[in-house]
Amino acid sequence: MEKLASPISVLLVEDNVLNQKLIFLNLAKFGFKIDVANNGQEALDKLENQSYDLILMDLMMPIMDGLEATLRIRENEKYGQQHIPIIGLTANTYDADREKCIAHGMDEYMAKPFDLEEFYSNIKLLKIV
Repeated sequence: MEKLASPISVLLVEDNVLNQKLIFLNLAKFGFKIDVANNGQEALDKLENQSYDLILMDLMMPIMDGLEATLRIRENEKYGQQHIPIIGLTANTYDADREKCIAHGMDEYMAKPFDLEEFYSNIKLLKIV
C-alpha cells in the first residue's frame, strides 16, 4: 500500500485496545487520519460533530454493537446525512457474517486480523482512493 496523496479521515469503531493500536499504527503511516470510538454509541456521538470518509466498524462491542450502529447511521442518511462507506470488521469469517453485515447496511466486510492489502483493495473498490 502506498502513502496517500491527501488524507482520508477514518472513524475506527473498535472496543479492543490492542486492535485499536494495531489498526491505528498501520493506517497512520500511510497518511490516514484516524479517530477511535470504543463502541457504536460513541461512534454515533462522534458523527454528530465530525464527518468521515470511511468507517471501520467492529461487529461485536459492548453498549451498542456495530450492526445496530450501522442501522442507525443508515437511518440518519435518509434524513440528509451523506452516505459514509462502512467496512465491517470481525474475527468471524463465515459467509453468514458477511451477509449479515451487508443486510445491515455495511458496504464491505473484512475479517480480523486486519490485512492492509485487503483493506486497500476494499477502499479502491469503494472509490475512497
